This record gives sequence, C-alpha cells and structure tokens, in this order.
Amino acid sequence: MTIDLHTHSSVSDGTASPADLVRAAAVAGLDVVALTDHDTTAGWGEAAAAAEEAGIGLVRGIEISTRYRDAGVHLLAYLPDPDDPSLRAELDRIVVGREDRVPGMLARLRELGIPVTEEALAEVSPDNRVTGRPHVADLLVRLGAVRDRDEAFARYLYDGGPAFVDRYAADLVTMLGLVTGAGGVAVVAHPWGRGSAAVLDEAAFADLAGAGLSGIEVDHLDHDRMARSGLRGIAARLGLVVTGASDHHGTGKTGHDLGSETTAPGQLDRILERAAALGSPTGLVGRERR
Repeated sequence: MTIDLHTHSSVSDGTASPADLVRAAAVAGLDVVALTDHDTTAGWGEAAAAAEEAGIGLVRGIEISTRYRDAGVHLLAYLPDPDDPSLRAELDRIVVGREDRVPGMLARLRELGIPVTEEALAEVSPDNRVTGRPHVADLLVRLGAVRDRDEAFARYLYDGGPAFVDRYAADLVTMLGLVTGAGGVAVVAHPWGRGSAAVLDEAAFADLAGAGLSGIEVDHLDHDRMARSGLRGIAARLGLVVTGASDHHGTGKTGHDLGSETTAPGQLDRILERAAALGSPTGLVGRERR
C-alpha cells in the first residue's frame, strides 16, 4: 500500500485543483493521499468527492503555520473537525495574517522596480483561498523577473529578503491543544529542513509530545539521510508516529512528485486509531483500507 500524507492543491499554493490532485494521485498508483492545504479546509469537499469516484483513500488534513521559540514550524493536522469553533477561529486569524502582508510585499517589489499589482496577482491563481509568498513568486515568474519559484524565493522572498514581510503565525503549543481538542492528529512537518532544527531537538519534541504532538514527518525531501536517522530515533524513543510524504505542489515545486516519499501502512493505522481515540468526526474517505 502506497501512502502520501502531505500534498497541496490550488486552494493554497499547489497548481492542481483538489479533484485533479486526487485523480493524479490515483494515476500515480497511490492507495491513500492526504490533502493538506495551508491553513484551510476549503478543498476537502471537492477532494472527497474525487476520492470516492477514483477509488483512492483520502485523509483530510491541514498544514498550519505556527511559531515555536521564535522559529517557524509547520504542523500537519490530520482529521480534525473542520467546524470546531476554536480551531476555525485560529485558522481564520492565520489566513488574515497571510493576506494582510501581501500589499506590503508587492509594494517592496515595486520599490525594486518590478511592476507588480494586486490585480495581476489575482490572475495568477484565481482559485486559491490562502494567498501567500508562492503566489507572489508565480507572479514574478509570469512577469519574467525570475525563472521559477525557487529563484523568486532566493532573490526576493526568503525570510528577511528584500521583499519579505512578516506575518502572524499561531503558537505551536497552543495549536497542538486546538488540533487535538478538535479530534485531530498533530504531526510536525519537515522539522529539520526549514531552519527549525536548532529549536526542535529531542527535549523540545518531548515537551511537544506532552502537549499533544503525535508524530514527526521524517521521510521528506528536505531531510538528508542523517536527519532522517536522527528523527527516526527520536520518534522511536518518544513513541511518536513516523510519516513520509512528497509535499507535492504540482508544477509549483520541482522534484516533489506524488509518492516520492511515503508513509508505512502501520503508521497510518496509528494516525487513524489516534483520531478515533480523540473523537474525530472525520475519517478515511473513499477506498477501504486493505
């Protein structure tokens, strides 16, 4: 059984619609895929309908922007209640924070001589519900200012870069409580690949496990063999779930093909069991587990 537990659609910063993403996962030979758009559940309904039609299992999830000890940490929340009022309110706050910084980023790019506008940005990804740096990067590509998203981030949009504007992100420990309170299973995404390795040591993972963390995304393209070995050891000692995933964004992120990194079936079973124990009202959609 082939399982990919971290993908993005055009609802956030992927390039395929939720339905097309699910269909592509089925064509790629996946048995189960998770849709984990940034800070939103807006694509869940479309993805679920496509999963039923395509005969593939769907895990509904979210990738949530958080902060821990002044470092950005992404949290994967699997199977939470999308209507939980406390979780919904915090997600809405994060999305507003994302959107509020967009005019500032565009203004900084104009100061650098690049003729970006909000109208042109809206044309780049008309279906997205969460506008962020990747969409600004896509606009720079369309204008010919850069070759691709990677160059846009490397030249203009990286943290502290000439067009960077900070934004609100939820406190990680607080978010762990909100996710588990909504029946969701919390897994830290690519923890040693995005500058948070310095703060996410074993002691930190132990503290986070006590606050509700259930797992670590170990097998990710941002992790080299040494990082994977270290994280796998921490997960084993703390009794945490180990996941793997492509972090697929369609054509917006090269090299992250669907199924390029996967989760073992037994680890998905642990996530589903944990969600049931937490009282999650959602579950696996589509294909029955075999």
